[in-house]
Amino acid sequence: MGTLRAKGSVEVKVHLEIRAEKCTGCRICENFCSFHHEGAIWPQRARITIVAQSDDGPFIPTVCRQCEDVSCAAACPVEAITLNEQTGAWVVDAEECIGCSDCVEACPFGGIVFAEEVGLPLKCDLCGGEPECVAMCPSGAITVQRKTHVLQCYPSTFA
Repeated sequence: MGTLRAKGSVEVKVHLEIRAEKCTGCRICENFCSFHHEGAIWPQRARITIVAQSDDGPFIPTVCRQCEDVSCAAACPVEAITLNEQTGAWVVDAEECIGCSDCVEACPFGGIVFAEEVGLPLKCDLCGGEPECVAMCPSGAITVQRKTHVLQCYPSTFA
């Protein structure tokens, strides 16, 4: 999960929650994701992928889990995957990325794909905080989860 820190006392963890049993395999999430990022409906360039065992399913939306133990970032030799503190997403800096695809191999969930034609990994960036896949999923299979944790408690003063 991506992590946000606010004023040093609160931590917000943000990630997409997938309910595969609700997924109908319509692939609307792939279409809107690719349109948001690429300006065209281009499912191969979506940051979310529907994996299906057959044409009839079951269907499993596969996307970056915004892990707490960020193996993709740890594997990056140039530290091109960093936390966007505004959205809570771990994002790839295309300017820094050298296209080695170590992050793709390091992800244990298949949440990152490599776009050969541009030489860059593609992973969910939570669409800047308002994920298109969540907004457009007709079955509710994809939702945003935000969990807030208090990191510090300040003692109260009594008169």
